[in-house]
Amino acid sequence: MEKIRLPLDTLLPVRTLKGPEKNLDRYRSIRDSIKAVGLIEPLVVHPQKGKLKQYLLLDGHLRLVALRELGETEADCIVSCDDESYTYNIRINRIPPIQAHKMITRAVRDGVKPERIAAALNLPIANVRASMKLLDGLHEEVVELLKSKEIAPKALRFLKQVSFVRQIEIAELLVSANNFTAGYVEALVLGTSRDQVAQPDKPKARAGLTAEQIAKLEKEMESLERDLKSVEESYGENMLNLTCAKGYIKKLLENVKVVRFLNGNHPDILREFETIAAADAV
Repeated sequence: MEKIRLPLDTLLPVRTLKGPEKNLDRYRSIRDSIKAVGLIEPLVVHPQKGKLKQYLLLDGHLRLVALRELGETEADCIVSCDDESYTYNIRINRIPPIQAHKMITRAVRDGVKPERIAAALNLPIANVRASMKLLDGLHEEVVELLKSKEIAPKALRFLKQVSFVRQIEIAELLVSANNFTAGYVEALVLGTSRDQVAQPDKPKARAGLTAEQIAKLEKEMESLERDLKSVEESYGENMLNLTCAKGYIKKLLENVKVVRFLNGNHPDILREFETIAAADAV
């Protein structure tokens, strides 16, 4: 693929876009970003067969509408080698909040004003300033564990309510469960014992929960975490035993005499053995 600059009137959308109203927030973000810093992500086009200097627009329909609204007549485009109609957005890796924080703080450190960043991202200036302080109060090991995860900023703020040791424990639990939602983190924080809370003298509060319910939640979370750690400790050994057992069963089924005996005396066991041997995973 190569990048060239093309007039907007030579681009033919491959799908009908009645207007940006259905995705107004995203459209405003795109339009304001282009207005503040220019077009960051080029449009993706493919030469139309049989028509000279005409291109099919494969990706970037909202960007095209925004460019026309802003009075632009040309845009940078990536010329694709094929005309597949799938969206190129599936190839985009969204920036996790921790990485976004690092990019914003680096930009500010290099002289970019927070107001300009807010305009480019179509965000309130308060959100940009909050992102700059996102990692304040978090242990560096927690940041390392979660730096590439799609964890909500609200979840990170919940983590700051517990001690550094507890932060690391919760981060490891999040990674093990592959669950990074704010609700899950809040439950883990509410279930934290008082001696591991950042402000132990401050009573725990959650709308809709009484003090008794929060205390019960603490006990349940402690029991759940103990069970999870117990499973993690035995998981490797159990998987090894199961893999060896599966291999042994497959070896048994290669013996004609064993298969004949099982088929004549224990057909139900033979069916189970065949199912286990045919399974792709343990």
